[in-house]
Amino acid sequence: MNITSNAPNVYANENARSNVPNDNASQNAKLKVAEAHSKEIKTNFTEKISKDEATEIRAQISQNAQEMMMSSVSIQTNALSKQDDFAKLYEGFQSFLSGIGYEGKPIAELSQSEAAELVSEDGLFGIKQTSERIANFVINGSAGDEDRMHAGREGMIQGFKEAEAMWGGELPEISQKTMQAAIEMVDMAMNDLGYSILNQEV
Repeated sequence: MNITSNAPNVYANENARSNVPNDNASQNAKLKVAEAHSKEIKTNFTEKISKDEATEIRAQISQNAQEMMMSSVSIQTNALSKQDDFAKLYEGFQSFLSGIGYEGKPIAELSQSEAAELVSEDGLFGIKQTSERIANFVINGSAGDEDRMHAGREGMIQGFKEAEAMWGGELPEISQKTMQAAIEMVDMAMNDLGYSILNQEV
């Protein structure tokens, strides 16, 4: 699901603007998932995939998780810290938002109370729903494969670091807690499957 990477000053420079998701993100995501699933079917039902194919799938899962985390926390921070730049760049987030079920008005047009509701405890971009969405994305995308779960976990962490770099420092508490909760869910799933949280390849 190749959601292209996309706060008070998250878009304060040209480099940040270059990381905004594009309108084809949703379509690209579907293609990547279908591609990964076709390779997974090959592994499970016909023949072993090559080492190169396994490396490619692992890299794609890591990238997807990275972009999912980055886009998610960018939306969280921008919902409460809307900037003029964000209003202009909102269109770039639209495919990502529709892909996760957001059907409301543009975030840049939300009132303060509407934005607060969106990131509230039970809101679409609150800690609970956002962390579950990210964790399930990694868990389901790995199809129970240990190496792929590690790749997704690493991607989540990297995506968070990139969002933090774009923000220009430590992200708000809501994003910190979202990251922590998402990692805990992935770690719990790995533990339930008998996998070590430590990546033996690192």
